Formats: sequence, C-alpha cells, structure tokens
Amino acid sequence: MKKIKIIAKKNQKEIRLDKFLKCYIKNISRNQIQKLTVSGQVIVNQHIVKKNYKIKPFDFVEIEISNIKILDHLEYKNIIAEKINIDILYEDEDVIVVNKPAGMVVHPGFGNERGTLIHGIKYHFQNSNLYNFDLYRSGLVHRLDKDTSGLLVLAKNEYSKKYLFKQFYSKTIQREYRALIWGNILEEKGIITGFIGRDPKNRKRMTIFRNSESHKGKYSITYYKVLERFKYLTYVSCNLKTGKTHQIRAHFKYLGHPLFHDSMYGGDKIFMKKKCSNKNIKFLKTCLKILTRQALHAISLSFIHPKNEKCYFYCPIPEDFKIVLQKCRKTLL
Repeated sequence: MKKIKIIAKKNQKEIRLDKFLKCYIKNISRNQIQKLTVSGQVIVNQHIVKKNYKIKPFDFVEIEISNIKILDHLEYKNIIAEKINIDILYEDEDVIVVNKPAGMVVHPGFGNERGTLIHGIKYHFQNSNLYNFDLYRSGLVHRLDKDTSGLLVLAKNEYSKKYLFKQFYSKTIQREYRALIWGNILEEKGIITGFIGRDPKNRKRMTIFRNSESHKGKYSITYYKVLERFKYLTYVSCNLKTGKTHQIRAHFKYLGHPLFHDSMYGGDKIFMKKKCSNKNIKFLKTCLKILTRQALHAISLSFIHPKNEKCYFYCPIPEDFKIVLQKCRKTLL
C-alpha cells in the first residue's frame, strides 16, 4: 500500500480531482484515479469526495494506491536486498511459492521500509545469480496481511506475472484459508457477500456498506464451511471468490463473528464475556497470549502454471494457531 499526501498551492486553479492528481503521480491514468476515488481511497480534507470534485487552494489530498502495477518503477529499483529467512516451498524458472510467517510485511511502505518479503526475495534472487530480476515486471501478484500466515505465489518474469494476474482477474485461482472466529456461527456452511470498502471512520479498516451505499465499495464473496465447533469459538474453512483487502476479516466482523485476536476488527476481546464462566475467561485469556495476532492462515493454493500445468500447494497451520486449536479441543467441548 502506497499513501501519497498532497497540499494544493494557494494559487491553485479549480480543476477536477483526477486531473490534479495526474500531474503529481506517475504511471497512473485518470480512469484509475476515478476508480480509487469511487472506492474511497482518495480523501480531501479528511472527507471522502466524489470523482467530479474540484480542487481548491490549500486542499489536503490523501490517496492510497494498492495496485502494484501503478507504483513508480524507481521504487522497485531502490529496494535494498536483505538477507531474510524465507520459507520457500517451491521454485522453478517461472514462479516461486513461499510460506509467509505472521508478522512479516509483504511489500515495503510507510513504516515498513525494511525487512519485508520483497527485500528478502531480492536478496534470494541476487544470490541465485538472477541479477536481472526485475521486481517491477515480475514479483507480487497477490498479497497477505502482515499478521496473516501462509501461501503466497510470486512470478519470476513478466510473462508469468501476466499469466497469473489473468487467473486472479478471472477468479480461477483457488485459495483456502483457515480461521478461528468468535461465537457459534449459525449455519454449517454459507456465503458472505457485500460491498467492501474503506471505513470512513478508520482508513486502516475495511467495512461492508449497505446496498444504498454500494458505490462506496467493491462487491466481494467469501464461501465458508464449519470444521469444528467449540464453546465460544468456531474453526472454519474459507474460500475466496474475490480477493479484496481484509476480505475475510471484514466479512466475519460483518456477521458478528470477528476473527480470534483480530485487534483491528474487535477480535482481541473475549466474545460474550458475560456468559463465560471465570474458568473459561481465564482459558481464553491464555489462548489470546499464545496466538497474539488474527487467527487466519492461507492453507492451500491452486493455479495453472505458466507452463499450462495445474499446481496445488498445501501449508499446515503454524504452531501458535495449532496449539490454540489443540487446547480448545481439550477444554472447550
């Protein structure tokens, strides 16, 4: 995520927002700016504005760019290779599949200028004699949140990147996540849908808008299935039909079942605490100390390889998540 802040000059003429931003940001079209504005990723003077808004003197504009294709090419060239331990599950001349640990940021950005997965990937390829590896023309085709663990595929050349992007765009890549959510969800399986976009009250968080406000978000679909039920918690499998920012986290918050220890969406507090016994409150507090981030793991990934072969990868849940599940099986029956 790249965040750009611009203050209009005192002699600024009144012009459309998209035309104004086009003068300041490289490699972005007015159409892309309009789409970002409609999705709530452009705010002026701390307010969401319409795409036909006209800039005035001293306007304070903030724009969040999440599409890696429109980032400045120089940003990638300036990334310094860092020796970082990366769990590589598979690698060939076209793709690399990694198991990202919780706590690792995927891409550098404000507050995360060093120590990201991309820094480590650049080091890995330099030490594999791939000095011509171009992070702009290859690299990321999807992402995981900092505290979400699991499978991530990266492209090693421009052809592979376009080939994988096409599958993400057409929604043919299959991704399964495992999540531990608060409460006893009603249905054994279901579909969560809604228009997802930036929360006007907290720009770091996503929210689901009502149908009447659908223009503020993008349509999103999550399929879920209950795997195990515990007292106060439910272990679920999730499959994404769309892949929006924080989709699973925002969807289960919308249902009233936030992810276990998801501090951004209210999952770091004990759910229905008044109905819990002192013994169970103590147990749940212990679990929160063991699993100190949202209980979300990308467990499997399936796609068509650029060589036209179907690939499937699986990565078991990490130890902190596994320990909490084991404890729940023994205690919360």
